[in-house]
Parts: sequence; structure tokens; C-alpha cells
Amino acid sequence: MTSSDTVGNFVEQNRDAMSRTDVSASEHTRFIEDGEGEMENSGAIQERSSWVDGVNERNMEEGGSRVRAVPAQGKCVRCAQRCEKMFSICLTSYHPLPPAPTWSDRCMFAVRCPPHGRVAQTLTLVMMAVLGWAALWAITKDDALPGGNLFALTVLLVLCVIGGRLIQRIKLPPLLGMLIVGILLRNVPGIMVGSWIDPVWASSIRLVALTVILIRAGLGLDPVQLRRLSWTVLLLAFLPCVVEASTLAVVIHFLLDFPWLWGFMLGFVLAAVSPAVVVPSMLWLQEVGLGVDQGIPTLVIASGSVDDVIAITGFAVCLGITFTTGNLVFTIFRGPLELLMGVAGGTLAGIFLWYFPSTDQKGVPRVRVWMVLGTGLLMTFGSRTAGYAGSGALGCLVMAFVAGFRWKMDKEAVEAMMSDLWGVAQPFLFGLIGAEVDVLKIQPQTIGLGVAAIVIGSLVRMVASGVAVSGAGFTWKERLFVAIAWLPKATVQAAIGSTALDTARELTPQDTTNEKLGIQLLTIAVLVILITAPLGSALISLTARHLLRKSMREDLDRDSAIEMNNIGECAQEDDIELQAHLAEGQEQVSVQGKCDHNESV
Repeated sequence: MTSSDTVGNFVEQNRDAMSRTDVSASEHTRFIEDGEGEMENSGAIQERSSWVDGVNERNMEEGGSRVRAVPAQGKCVRCAQRCEKMFSICLTSYHPLPPAPTWSDRCMFAVRCPPHGRVAQTLTLVMMAVLGWAALWAITKDDALPGGNLFALTVLLVLCVIGGRLIQRIKLPPLLGMLIVGILLRNVPGIMVGSWIDPVWASSIRLVALTVILIRAGLGLDPVQLRRLSWTVLLLAFLPCVVEASTLAVVIHFLLDFPWLWGFMLGFVLAAVSPAVVVPSMLWLQEVGLGVDQGIPTLVIASGSVDDVIAITGFAVCLGITFTTGNLVFTIFRGPLELLMGVAGGTLAGIFLWYFPSTDQKGVPRVRVWMVLGTGLLMTFGSRTAGYAGSGALGCLVMAFVAGFRWKMDKEAVEAMMSDLWGVAQPFLFGLIGAEVDVLKIQPQTIGLGVAAIVIGSLVRMVASGVAVSGAGFTWKERLFVAIAWLPKATVQAAIGSTALDTARELTPQDTTNEKLGIQLLTIAVLVILITAPLGSALISLTARHLLRKSMREDLDRDSAIEMNNIGECAQEDDIELQAHLAEGQEQVSVQGKCDHNESV
């Protein structure tokens, strides 16, 4: 038997097995059955057989891996589908917001997952606060636990942010909600978180926040309007403050039987306007473009610091005369000295910031923020340490104004970063001011007469404010708004309201009369914060759009933007038309060329 016959028999016996292989194996079987027995083809037969075996093994391996992978993938997919179906009621992808949503639709969409919008923002703030508190607890231990100073500050910050956002929903300034939260945390029985705050920490944090807002105010001053209203700035700072203090001294003397010196002392305490309340409102006016062309925000901001210096100086003079502390002559001339120190120091610091940092450095706006903030903190804290607290606030304002005058358009990036810092400083400032209000120290017998004195003083102040700006070319509505903006009291009253009481207890511990007068003075200072701070901020927000004129600059910018947009659209249309004409001309030239070529042929 030949070798080819042997191979043929072997193939016949294994035909069924080879039929289950691929097409390449079947072709190889038929090739062998044809009886090709030449020795020169035996190598080809062996080579093709090995190739077929390799193909079969590879197919089996790939098929086996697919068989093993499919069940695992199917389980994961089915599990994911079941979970998605189970929680589909909570997912925004299954329940999108309808085109015309109702209030209930918005509420349901807001709480669905994944977190988004205001809910996600609030949760982020809460988580930031929790993580910050956890870090503080890891560092300070007991001070970050309930009853500790850092725990109270953390709770105050979180709740003031929430309170500000809630009060903003009803179109009122957020500082009003923060102030109310601070008062509640100090006076609600069973909570009393405000009483856990260290007074030294509270005073320092308030001063830091006040520095931030004064820097923002200085950067926002308009030099053109300030030059035009320079005399009005001094008149608005001096006249209402002195007139209100004198009126309150007379009213308090006859209503509450205060001595004259104590009456003037209380009058100057109540006469100081609060930059912490007024300045944010004026910055809001600048943002929305109300009264900007008339220079009203610049006028009120610039006058506020000078007004506080005058009020603090008058209070210090009366306090010095009452308790004969220090040199009386020096105390009298202390006010002008602090004004001079604030203006001179702020001007020099602003000129210094013209050249440092240099403009060829990287990240100049960020470095400028640190430089201006550090210099401002040095002024406010340094002046308080030196005993000239009134010069620090004025110097900080002047420094920011002088620096921003040279920075010009480049200061917008600095203003944006300072605005972000104010977002953190604002809840602390107004929350801590509210936490200074202790309802238990308010004497019931003084409340009625104290409110009457505050109302009389506020009405007289509004009249004096209208007279002070009567020569500035304002309309009667704008004069009325300036008078309203000059009402809020908070910062100075919280800072020096208890000074007379502390001085009386320290220098005349046996004299109960001075202590009683100090308690009454503090009570009325608390009342003026409770009444004028929320009322004044609310009136500014509600009356601004009705009493002030919209800035023409924004209208011109908007009109110019629309005009430029129209010009751009017209130019684009002209380009399209020109391109069409060019294409048509090229096509005509091409057709004419073809015709000439055909004619020549």
C-alpha cells in the first residue's frame, strides 16, 4: 500500500471530526483526498496542517475567553440597571425640569441627585465648614468643641451665611440676616453660642473685616467725582454729626436727666454712621449703576470715615473731661491730629504700592492684593495699638484710593479678589456685631425714652444731611436718598458703646452714679444698632431704584456694544455678498475661457 493510500484511509476515518473545523481545514482535507502523493508536496501538506492546527487553537482560546467574559459583564450590567431603576425617582436624568415648571416642580428638581444649583452650593459650604471645624478640632482639641471659642466662630460663620442667603431671597440685604443671626445666637435661651466667643478674638476679627471693606471702598472711589464734591464731602461729614450729637445731648438731658457731659458723650456715640453697613450698600449701587454719574456712592463712602473720626474725637474729648484722663488740651486737638495722620500715612502707603510689586513680575494682581491687605491691617491694628484708632480707618481708605488711582484699569482684578475676601469677612463682621447685643443689659425703663431720643436725633440728622448736600446739584430725590443712607449705626456703637461703662468701673469704682449712667448709655447704643442698622440697610435697598438715576455710562456701553455687534453683522453680510460676487465672476471667467478654447479648436 502506498503512502498516499494510507493518508486517504486516515482522512476517511476522521472526516466527521474535520467537518467541524473552519473552511481552511475542509479545503486542506479535500486537497489530501485528491491523491497528491508526490514527495515534493509532503512539506506543503505538513506546513498547511500546522497552520490549520494553530488557527483552531486560537479560535478555541478566543471563544473560551468570550464565553467566560459574557456572564460577568451581564451581571454587572443587570446590577447597575436594577440600582438605576430603584433610585430613578431621585435622579434628574429621569425627571428633568419641565419647560414651564411650577413651584413644586422646582422644589422637587432641586433636591434630586446628583446635587446641583443652590442645594449643591449650600452643601458645599456646609462641607467646607465641617472640614474646617474638623481640622481645627484636630489642632486645638477642646477649643473647637461646644463651649469653645473656635466652635462658636464656626457656628456663627455657617449660620450667618445661611441667614444672609435666606434674607436675600426676600430682596433685602444679606447683612440684615447676618445681624439677626448674631443677635439670636447671643440671646436665645439654651443656645447662647455668642457668649462663648472670646471678646479679643471678636474685636480683632471685626477689625480685619472692617479693613477689607475699607480697602474695597477706597478702590471704588471715583477721583473725578471726589474732586468735584470735595467741599460737600467735608460738609456732609461734619454738619449732620455735630447737629445730631448736640440735639441728642439736649434731649437726653431733659428726658433721662443725664449730665451735660454724659449727654454729649452719648450724642457722639449715636451720631457715628456705620461704614460696615453703608459701604456695602454703596458698592452695590456702583455695581448696578445707580447714582454713579452724580457721584452719590463716592460722596457717601468718602464722608463716612471722616464722620466716624469726628464722632470718636468728640466722644474722647467728653470722656476725657468727665474722668480727667490725660492732657485735656491734647485730647481736644487729637481729632485734627488723627485726620492728618490718616491722610498722610495713607498717601505715603498708596505711593509705595505704585512701585511694589513691579509690573514685570508674574501674578501682579494677586501680589497687590496681599500687599494692600497687609498694609491696611498694619494701619488699622497699628493705629489702635498706638492709641490713635481713628487714623487707621481713614488711612486705610486713603491708601486704597491712592494706589488704585495709579493702577487705573488694572485694579479691576484686585477689586474682584477683594470682593471674594469680603464674602468671607462679611458674615463675621455683622454676625459679631449682632453678638455684641446683650438683651439682658437693656433696662426696660430706658427703652421707651431711648427710642424717642433715637427717633428725634435721626430726624434731625436727615434734615442736616439734606442741607449739607443742597449745593451739590442733586435733585430732591437724591438729597432724600443721601439722608436715608446716612442713618445706619452699628460699627462705632459696638466698638465704643461700652467704653464709658468700663472707664467708670475702672476709675470710679465707688461711684454708682457713673456706673448707672454707663449702663444706660450702653443700653441706648444697643437700641440704635437694633433699630437703625436693619432699617437703614433695608431702606437703602428698597428706595435706591426709585430715588436715584440710572447711570448713562452703562446705557452708552450697552448701546455701543449693540452698535458694534450690528456693525460686525453688517460687515459679515458684506463679506458673504462679496465672496458670492467673486465666485460668480470666477465662474463666468471659467465658462468664457472654455468657450474661447472650443472656438479655437
